[in-house]
Amino acid sequence: MSFTTPPRPFDITALFPQLAPLARTATRLHPRPGSPTVHDSSAGGPLLWPADEPWPHCEEPHNSRATPVVHSPDDVRLLRHDRAAAAERLRLDPEAPHWTPEERATWERLAGRPWFDGPIPLLPVAQLYARDVPFPCPPDADLLQVLWCPFDHEMAHPRTALFWRSSATVTDVLDAPPEPPIVEQDCYLPEPCLFSPEQVTEYPNPSELDKELQEQLDDMSRWETIDPARYNTYADDPGELYLNNLSTAPGWKTGGWTRWSPTDPVDRPCPECGTEQVPLLTIASSEWDGGSGTWIAEEERTNPAPPPLGAKAGNFTLIDIVGGYNLQLHACPVSPDHPHIELIQ
Repeated sequence: MSFTTPPRPFDITALFPQLAPLARTATRLHPRPGSPTVHDSSAGGPLLWPADEPWPHCEEPHNSRATPVVHSPDDVRLLRHDRAAAAERLRLDPEAPHWTPEERATWERLAGRPWFDGPIPLLPVAQLYARDVPFPCPPDADLLQVLWCPFDHEMAHPRTALFWRSSATVTDVLDAPPEPPIVEQDCYLPEPCLFSPEQVTEYPNPSELDKELQEQLDDMSRWETIDPARYNTYADDPGELYLNNLSTAPGWKTGGWTRWSPTDPVDRPCPECGTEQVPLLTIASSEWDGGSGTWIAEEERTNPAPPPLGAKAGNFTLIDIVGGYNLQLHACPVSPDHPHIELIQ
């Protein structure tokens, strides 16, 4: 299924022409639950991984005191299945039991999974084919694979690893890659989703604009050509209107501009060459939130799909980054092979 972002509430460049040269193209990925194969662009799906290439592991120690209960990936899948069954049972009959004796026994049994000390196989997070999603690739690559260690490291989020490859060179695919014995949090296991890429135009976060333009955006008189009733539909003040509806798209995406919140912009020099890195991939905790409803796809408005059980509206991958933030991966424009930068915003 394809998804279509509604036109922006206003043509911001008609009011502020100086924004026009700052326009960037972003590709919204619109992940939705599906059954991806190794030949699909996906979140949490199987990877086109060469059978003769070792699967990457995290060799660093992990904090056994970070969470009281851990689960294996299969535990998480079983728990999600039982929760979905319980939700459907209650939907059909509000007087039905919240859980069956079998479900309760399963949950109690899975609460005692032991801690594991040792190298942790990385989990697939995303696979992007250049034929589906435009993004900067090395000259000999058409495929980006993103994996992560499902444990917190220096910051309270998984550490990612990027792999670039030419899909044509992978003739013998690894059938059964290893999985971690445990994951620190259930929300670090992505629900398999297919992508439905769609290109949109973005403008910088207000904090990345020069001071004069920021002041102009906050000046109510500059917005007087817009019907007040229509204006008030979207925001209480110009800053909110621009930030939530006219600058950067929420959700999973490639390219575009960096979303800044809660911090102000920071420099993003490449660790290898010092060049300012640019947005590569945003791994989002939600496709939209309470302040960004104008970005909900037209198809979701007319035929909304229920999110997986336990997810916030629009969180189809079931990933949650630090309570609802985004993990934004930035790449060096000089060479995607240079080390990438992770930002939580």
